[in-house]
Formats: sequence, C-alpha cells, structure tokens
Amino acid sequence: MALVLFDLDNTLLAGDSDYLWGQFLGEQGLVDKDFYEAENERFYREYREGRLDIFEFLAFSLKPLSQRPLQELQQLHRQFMEDKILPIITPDAKMLVEMHRKRGDDLLIITATNAFVTAPIAATFGIDQLIATEPEIRNGRYTGRVAGTPCFREGKVKRLEAWLQEHDQNLGNAWFYSDSHNDLPLLEKVTHPIPVDPDEALSRVAKDRGWPVLYLHHAPPAEA
Repeated sequence: MALVLFDLDNTLLAGDSDYLWGQFLGEQGLVDKDFYEAENERFYREYREGRLDIFEFLAFSLKPLSQRPLQELQQLHRQFMEDKILPIITPDAKMLVEMHRKRGDDLLIITATNAFVTAPIAATFGIDQLIATEPEIRNGRYTGRVAGTPCFREGKVKRLEAWLQEHDQNLGNAWFYSDSHNDLPLLEKVTHPIPVDPDEALSRVAKDRGWPVLYLHHAPPAEA
C-alpha cells in the first residue's frame, strides 16, 4: 500500500477545471464575458509559461464566488459539472484511479484550483482526500480572498507536508501524477514521479531524469 497523489487539471481531467469555470461563468452571463475570457486566457498562458502570480490570479478567480450566495453557487456548480467536467473525465483516467484503489493505496488529489471548484470533482472520482487552494468563507459566504497558503508550486509541498503530519503519513514509496512543470517541487520529493501528458518543460525534465511518462489524454509524440 502506498500514498498516491494526483494532480487534477490536465492530469485526471482532460482539461483545466479552473479555466473552464471561468468560461462557464462567462457563458452564463455572470461575468463580463469578453473581459473575463481575455484575463482567463492571460492567466492560463502565464501558468503554462511558469510565471503566474498566484495571488493576482486568485484575486481574479475568487471574486465571482463573493458575489453570490453559497446556495446559488452550488446550483451553478451542478450545471458546470454536467456541461464542462463530466465530458472531460476519460475512461483511462478512471481506470488509473481504480488500479490504485484496487491495490489498497491511499488516494489524494492535490491541486492549485480552489476547493469550491474541485471538491465535487474529487467526489466524482470517489477520492475523499483533497488538498486544494481554500477560498475564505465568513458568515456563510465566500469573501473573494484565499485562506492560508495557496496550493501552488512550493505551496503545494507545504500544504502536503502539513497534511502528512496531521495524518501521520510520509512520502515513503509515494506516487505523484502531474502534467505540469509547476509541480516539479513535489515531483522531486516522491519515490515515483509520473508525468502525465506532460507540458514541454516537464517532458524535457522527464527525459533527462529517466522518469516514466504516462499518456492518458493524448497520443505519445512521435519519436524524432
């Protein structure tokens, strides 16, 4: 039995739930569609390029949560799941999770995307343990601010270390599946780092270090 960590966006999902939530809000007329799409694309590009200011992004992405009561947000999320998320949960991703579940492994999703967006997605995979960026809640409403350390890059390691201590676990023989070079701080700490459909930067690192690469959502690139 081992601890198995899964990134979510572009790893277990064949897409990015944070990006898609912003797109969904625009389509529903809940934000200025043109402005939000432009900013959403800018932040996503900066994330892929490894230069995202996580606090600037969170100020942007968490603001809409503060503008509606929690019950309305939950209703919107159910539609979001149907429209945007269920279509990008692939059979191969579900098979990967089930393989580890049948082995008796401890399963955990660890993601930079906020817990409001990701908790129902984790539940769909049947994974109870989730470490995500936490939106602040006061008096039963989201404030638009982040609570604690964002679960991003080195912050993801910090949040996991706190979880390990709380649950009396360690990273001995741990696995981590991720698509992004932004997750290198955590990939470098586990026994079994597994890039999944890796971005270009992570693909180079995997090749240099001899890490096995898994393709869940795309065909492997043709060998040069």
